[in-house]
Amino acid sequence: MWLTVALFFLATFSLVGASLIAYWFVAERRALIEGSGSADPAAAAWLDSTRLLREDSLSTISFWNKLLARVDYVAIMKRRLAEAGLNWRVGRLTLLMLLVGAVVYGGLSSWLGAPWWLSVGAAAGASTLPYLWVLRRREKRLGAFEAQFPEALDSLARALRAGQPLTAAMRLVASEAPQPVAEELAAAVEERELGSSWEEALEHLAQRVPVAEVSIFAASIKLQHRMGGDLTEVLARLSESLREAAALRGEVRAIAAHGRMTGLVLTLLPVGIAVVMAVVNPTYIVLLWVRPAGRAMVAGALMCLVAAHFVIKRMVNIRV
Repeated sequence: MWLTVALFFLATFSLVGASLIAYWFVAERRALIEGSGSADPAAAAWLDSTRLLREDSLSTISFWNKLLARVDYVAIMKRRLAEAGLNWRVGRLTLLMLLVGAVVYGGLSSWLGAPWWLSVGAAAGASTLPYLWVLRRREKRLGAFEAQFPEALDSLARALRAGQPLTAAMRLVASEAPQPVAEELAAAVEERELGSSWEEALEHLAQRVPVAEVSIFAASIKLQHRMGGDLTEVLARLSESLREAAALRGEVRAIAAHGRMTGLVLTLLPVGIAVVMAVVNPTYIVLLWVRPAGRAMVAGALMCLVAAHFVIKRMVNIRV
């Protein structure tokens, strides 16, 4: 058992050490080229390629970057990381997922002596935890954006009513609004100042923030630029509509709170009963772990419990 654990940690530290050595080599090579001011075309091309790789690659590890580039879902993971506000590469997230799964598998198979199918299933479930944390962070960030966006629209309408042009008004709102609204509006203003049109900047804003309110805002400004009209009145009415929609969503969440609490109780109750039985009468509950039929029953119960949790969550998740 200890030999397996030692080999696992040795392999992990060897991988990390190899990554650090590769990073040190690249940094030293870049420092030599930049410091010497070499006019060698090959060296300049190598330097440009390292900069491009650093910006666009999925991982700093070359073979892992090539492997991830062949997976279609990697693009979705990259977009989810950006929407969550994390400055991570996809390679870091996937390696973290593999590390968590390997630790869970090694702990169950070596320390607890669990059967291989249970260890593999638990490792596969545990490996999704980092990605689920990213999705949860993304959901919270987008929720905060939805809550702050109507106030930002009001501030933008007031700035336009005071005589500010759209670029200056957006910059002013970006400097005063809380995060994450300030970050996204500042990115749109910077893109506009770098030469893009407002249509392109707002389209990219709607892509970075997949919220219906942002798409409506972008479409409103595009329509105003094409057809003309009072933009301040459009933004004021849009802000009022967004507030009414937010109030309606709050009422729906309050009504569905009882269903969510019921689902949480029904999910945690069997686990709590099993823990209490293990404390009160461990010889009774250990039969489910020692005998093959008991382990199969526990695995089936856990799968049904997880499936029931997602079914109840889907039932009470009412979209407005």
